[in-house]
Amino acid sequence: MTDRIETPEPPTSAAALRETIPAFEDVTYMNFGASGPSPRPIVEAAEAFLEYHEFDAPSGEGMYPAAFETYDDVRETVADFVGAETTEIALTQSTTDAINRVACALEWEPGDAIVRTDMEHPAGILPWERLERERGAEVRVVESDRGRLDLDAYREAVRGAKLVAFSALTWNYGTRLPVSELVDIAHDAGALVLVDAVQWPGQAPLDVTDWGADAVAAAGHKWLLGTWGSGFLYVDESVADRLVPGPIGYRGVVEATAERYELEPGAPRFEIGTINPAPHVALRTAIETAESIGVERIESEIQRLASRLADSVPDDRLLSPAEPESGLVTIAVDDPEAATERVREHGIVVRPLPAPDSIRASVHAVNTADEVDDLLDALERIL
Repeated sequence: MTDRIETPEPPTSAAALRETIPAFEDVTYMNFGASGPSPRPIVEAAEAFLEYHEFDAPSGEGMYPAAFETYDDVRETVADFVGAETTEIALTQSTTDAINRVACALEWEPGDAIVRTDMEHPAGILPWERLERERGAEVRVVESDRGRLDLDAYREAVRGAKLVAFSALTWNYGTRLPVSELVDIAHDAGALVLVDAVQWPGQAPLDVTDWGADAVAAAGHKWLLGTWGSGFLYVDESVADRLVPGPIGYRGVVEATAERYELEPGAPRFEIGTINPAPHVALRTAIETAESIGVERIESEIQRLASRLADSVPDDRLLSPAEPESGLVTIAVDDPEAATERVREHGIVVRPLPAPDSIRASVHAVNTADEVDDLLDALERIL
């Protein structure tokens, strides 16, 4: 079916990609860590599928076959992109959605322990707080220092834990955690590991098998520049069949009757029912775009621009590493909301962070050195 939808050749450079992003016509955008504005070809790919699905498929192969073929195509693309098998990928609507599906797939008893860090996004906090409140689970929080974990404290926290959940790349400091090492420590303690990787895809190459985690949740609407609604979940094939999803629907079962049902093998058992495939078409197009440019080239350009910014921020204001580990650069301010508004008056979009009091600039390869300098000029006036 996808062969019947014409799509343009993806750009082969970040500069060419930038020219296809309408948002840059109005602002200097540096908030990719929250959500990346999509290029026209990515949105148009989703629109083209939606039109085909609604206008042509009813008189052709049918709307359900067209959707299911697309789900299969997208799973394959995502699997190749993250170094997994197709049967290890489930399509979700967001990272939060994926995290919750894992949380609901385990049987929880009073006293079961969940370990997280103090650097998690609310998506990595709320599901565990609910289990603590409603199931009597114990939530252990490993404290950090400027985006770094004390491995001894972490090792102590994971003893006897049922699940360990942490971010691969911290949203508030832009630091990369030593994922494979943290996974090994948790596994040695007998715990399953769920990694929130939403800040990773599109910034740096990703191979989930290198991490060794049992599950990895992510989405395409940030650094990949996909649209909202394009989440995905990796579940290691050795673990998936031991998990029983809470929500269940026809896409997650092999067959179902009034008397019995059989769950799909692998990660697809976490898929539920009728969802719009268009955001995942956008995800597939976003992945193809990133691969056309080269994820390593994107990572290198992000590093260059983030370093340009960090190098000129006063030491007492820079909360992120002096040598950036991502495009996320966090700068201490007294009033984050007011500082964000004042930066916006200069035509630049950044994000306020509540803890620590700061603003966060998310610098992408589609940004330019001149834009970084414009932000620095605005910050000099504000600070």
